[in-house]
Amino acid sequence: MKKKITLLVALAIVSITNFASLAQKVTPPLSGIYDQAIANAEKQVGTIDTIEVMSAKMGRTIKNTLVLPAQYYQKDNPTKFYPVVYLLHGAQGSYRDWARKADLRSLASQYGVIIVCPDGQDSWYFDSPIDPACQFETYVTHELRRYIETNYRTLNEAKYRAITGLSMGGHGALWLAWRHPEIYGSCGSMSGGVDIYSSPNRWRINERLGDFESNKEVWKAHSVISLVPSLEPGQNIIIDDGTHDIFIKDNNALHEELLKYKIPHDYIVRPGNHSWTYWVNSLDYHLLFFHKAFNAGVK
Repeated sequence: MKKKITLLVALAIVSITNFASLAQKVTPPLSGIYDQAIANAEKQVGTIDTIEVMSAKMGRTIKNTLVLPAQYYQKDNPTKFYPVVYLLHGAQGSYRDWARKADLRSLASQYGVIIVCPDGQDSWYFDSPIDPACQFETYVTHELRRYIETNYRTLNEAKYRAITGLSMGGHGALWLAWRHPEIYGSCGSMSGGVDIYSSPNRWRINERLGDFESNKEVWKAHSVISLVPSLEPGQNIIIDDGTHDIFIKDNNALHEELLKYKIPHDYIVRPGNHSWTYWVNSLDYHLLFFHKAFNAGVK
């Protein structure tokens, strides 16, 4: 019986050793090597948290996902400041969506950025002219941004800020960036619902803008495609959509409108539909695009 127990203990030790070697990719003979392996592993991912930020205009707090890159807490970078990417969710979604579907911690660390995902609450990210409890242009662009810049080490110039999102969030990202070019140097849209005028009485937009038939001019004025004639070159813009997406016609029309007014932009059409498979893949392109824009802003 004693021999059997000894054999089982020995097998357990071997199993633990093998598991550790697989998990760490090293079997450190010295503590220094072990510490270095842990440090290298920690550089792979950042930290993720939920923060609540007060909106004075709406009189309530809003939840947000905050992702800090691994570099943020490294001992050799205690005073380094970081660009910020605001990442918006779609209709019927929440601030938690992106973190559940994409590896935001690794992406934040890979590109050395802070990522912020606000809760847009089917707002389409504008200030509703009829609902005082739905003022998300003010919230994202002013209240949330100021909170982030006050409490975290951020680079507080437009050339180091970017905003993008999917579907409703794609509309919202372009809406906020194009109305506030002094705040956002880069912007993007993934499968964005960029022309709400073409989709009346859907996705609760009537609750934000009023009945479509009675408020057509209000709907048109709040549709991001209507902003194009007022744009000036200068922002870094990336727009993409899937070949079988529900908004592909609207995005093609937006692309043509930007060409008409000579607004530089990247427009990408890839195989895909209105799905998380497409958006998670698309996020890689957007972050690389913003990364290059941020680097171009470094003096």
